[in-house]
Amino acid sequence: MENINARVLELAPYQPGKPLEELSRELGIDDAIKLASNENPRGPGPGVRRAITDAITGISRYPDSTGYRLKRILADRLDVDEAQITLGNGSNDVLELAARVALSPGSVGVVDEYCFVVYPLAIAAAHGKLTRISSVDWGHDLDEMATAVDAATRIVYIANPNNPTGTWVNKNSLEKFLNGVPERVWVVLDEAYFEYVDGKDYPDGVKMLVDYPNLIVTRTFSKIHGLAALRIGYSVTSSDFADLMNRIRQPFNVNTLALAAAEAALADDDYINASRRLNTRGMNYLVKGLAKLGFSVIPSAGNFVSFESGRASARIYEALLQRGVIIRPLGNYGMNEHLRVTVGLPDENERFLEALSQIS
Repeated sequence: MENINARVLELAPYQPGKPLEELSRELGIDDAIKLASNENPRGPGPGVRRAITDAITGISRYPDSTGYRLKRILADRLDVDEAQITLGNGSNDVLELAARVALSPGSVGVVDEYCFVVYPLAIAAAHGKLTRISSVDWGHDLDEMATAVDAATRIVYIANPNNPTGTWVNKNSLEKFLNGVPERVWVVLDEAYFEYVDGKDYPDGVKMLVDYPNLIVTRTFSKIHGLAALRIGYSVTSSDFADLMNRIRQPFNVNTLALAAAEAALADDDYINASRRLNTRGMNYLVKGLAKLGFSVIPSAGNFVSFESGRASARIYEALLQRGVIIRPLGNYGMNEHLRVTVGLPDENERFLEALSQIS
């Protein structure tokens, strides 16, 4: 086909975690649990629920395309200028906008071997060429990624923590990488799971922007804030780069309910802290349970854990579906012998391990 972007032909569509409704249609299971998409199992907080209810009366009008109030709240909270913030339809949106601004036909984007699948999609959609760098211990090899940067490279994607492996890079490693990369190369730091990280050496990308103007930090309300269905995220960059992103951003890309919910979510620190504590307890329970069943796990700093299941991965995944438990196969990440499970509520974690124990 000569009349299309040939790089798109090389890609597979994004494959989300199987929806509960789909499992109900296929197998007639109506009490299934979903531990596949790294969502907050608690659901939205009470303040968010009230904000959504109050905002419903305004849905006959277009939303505030600038997201003025939310950007002002974020700017105050992050100690940045409002002009540095770009709102997106989930952080997925700003990840793609960054590629569209940075790349032109023939230019190169660099990613990790086991990167979030959206990065290659974004690079291909922007007519860029993809360079994948082999992982080390399931994490980013920043030294090799820096070495791979050449005259054609325009953008590098780093997830911290990384999805689907849960690995993370420390501040010293990230600073060394940024110091070794030319300022003409944009570095996307995807911090979708940053609220879950407990490591004292974990870098805050937003605070690093002062020293590294080529840094693009992306965050989301889909994970710990519990707003996945509303699709809202944001980036913090130099004001010049944000201006370029906003030139190609779709008008009204964030809806009224999402804006109201995000504002309320930022005001509820108790909800965030409780979600973090729940995740820590659930992670410990899952890791111990998986080890007891003989599975090797990849240590994770997120709200999910990937475990090695060998050649039986597909069979285990299907058997879990038959028991009403949805987790995530990782074949589309190149991890054919691994599965990923999201930390759920205590009863969900228990049900997952019990179902897994029944599969021989």
